[in-house]
Amino acid sequence: MYWKYIKPYLPFFILGPVLMLTEVCGEIVLPKLMSGMIDVGIAAKDSTFIIERALEMLGFVGVMIIGGIFGHFFSIKASVNFSAALRKDLFKKVQEFSFKNIDKFSTGSLVTRLTNDITQIQNFTRQLLIGAFRSPGMLVGGMIMALSINKRLALVLAIVIPVLGITIGIILKTAYPRFGAMQKKLDGLNSDIQENITNMRVVKSFVRTPHEIQKFITANGDLRGATLKAMGLVISTMPIMTLAMNITTICVVWFGGNFVVAGGMQVGELTAFTTYIVQILMSLMMLSNIILQFSRASASSKRICEVLTTEVDLTDDNAADKDKIVTCGDVEFRDVCFKYRDDDEENILDHINLKIDHGSVVGIIGITGSGKSSLVQLIPRLYDVTGGEILVDGVNVKDYTLKNLRGGVAMVLQKNVLFSGSVADNLRWGDQNASDEELKSAASAAQADEFLQSFTDGYDTELGQGGVNVSGGQKQRLCIARAILKKPKILILDDSTSAVDTATERRIRESFASELKDTTKIIIAQRISSVESADKIVVLDDGRIVAEGTHAELLKTSEDYRNICYSQMEKEVG
Repeated sequence: MYWKYIKPYLPFFILGPVLMLTEVCGEIVLPKLMSGMIDVGIAAKDSTFIIERALEMLGFVGVMIIGGIFGHFFSIKASVNFSAALRKDLFKKVQEFSFKNIDKFSTGSLVTRLTNDITQIQNFTRQLLIGAFRSPGMLVGGMIMALSINKRLALVLAIVIPVLGITIGIILKTAYPRFGAMQKKLDGLNSDIQENITNMRVVKSFVRTPHEIQKFITANGDLRGATLKAMGLVISTMPIMTLAMNITTICVVWFGGNFVVAGGMQVGELTAFTTYIVQILMSLMMLSNIILQFSRASASSKRICEVLTTEVDLTDDNAADKDKIVTCGDVEFRDVCFKYRDDDEENILDHINLKIDHGSVVGIIGITGSGKSSLVQLIPRLYDVTGGEILVDGVNVKDYTLKNLRGGVAMVLQKNVLFSGSVADNLRWGDQNASDEELKSAASAAQADEFLQSFTDGYDTELGQGGVNVSGGQKQRLCIARAILKKPKILILDDSTSAVDTATERRIRESFASELKDTTKIIIAQRISSVESADKIVVLDDGRIVAEGTHAELLKTSEDYRNICYSQMEKEVG
């Protein structure tokens, strides 16, 4: 699965480990040269021999330094490029998700997977490339050299290595599930942080800061506990390895010293042998760290694969006419049923039949929870119907490509979203090639130009994240202007003028007649005044259409509509 991310950077993946072998060669040779310097040069007081050996050792050290620097450089380059390519594909996959797919993962979890989980894999890749040849090379080379010096003394390794291997194996088996649990706790913490910061105004207005702090403390404490539980095993590895190294070194010095006293071994050989034993144990420690990092990266890799292998339920794979575009804006619902989850018992929308002619204005009204927003979200396939079909220009929406279908539809949702950047940048989401005159025309139609002109920087005014530095009404008008600029064949306004006064709302509706004359306009509203001039008004109740007609017709024929009208009139009078 990861080969596609390795292949473009294969030279780096090869050069890094290969160059690290220069350090292995130096570490294997240097103790042997030191042994000769002690046993021959120093013993015979031969300064020439000592200088020659010292120069040889300096040469090896120089090669080790150069090889080590470039080995680390290429290893880091390989791991960083690998993780960047993986992160790009992961983000691209998330962008392809339907709302249903996104609902499967929390936002915080997706953020963690795109950041922390990929960082874990990057760290493991770097550590693996640095130690892939170095650790085994030191282990094998050190054992060969130790055996060549004194086979009987090397028997101590036959006891130490199996004991360490079994201990590390037990630790790794226990560590893997703990790392997975730790990442899940990190998901929860990220979700809480994101939710709190995004909704900071609500938190402060309801004086819920103490509650949110306590909520964070709980999530942070859960993460701390899971992290300590997982990292406790990692921490325990080092003392075990250090203890084994010290005990082994003491045994080697004790038994080796006896060999030296008995004349079976020279001092230089004992020094070299001790160095090789330390190298062998160090290589084992490095291998154990790589394996531990692998355990943590495996947990992260599993989470990343969950995203990459998720089947996107809204695709163009079955589109019958991939070149078809929306040209008119006719919309028809044929016996449409819908529910958000397959295991839900009841439908959100139940056997909806509705025909909307192109260029007409259709109002949709109903009590909260009646299914108004769910209905319009099916038109651009933000969700797919679970029964029946929706036709746009006489063609099933599933037969369009998502790009072509959504290219003909503009939506101004209940939750108005603006992005960091200038006002002009946000408006050009509707048409990235729009001229300044077109921006001004769209903003004027949405009744936004007047307040934009009052800003010091006008259309170049920088918006904070989510448009936090403009009011709710201003935000709605900017979102409407963005939709107008798109010049869609179908415009959906989902209660998108709720923060605008009725006079401004009337002017916006009047501008639609000139700016979007041939556009089909579907308006969801709570206020009767927002839809009373519509060509058709649809009344929804509990996921069903209970009435449709003009304002005058519904006043005569629909009790539900009359009840809504009278209740609003009473509020206005009161």
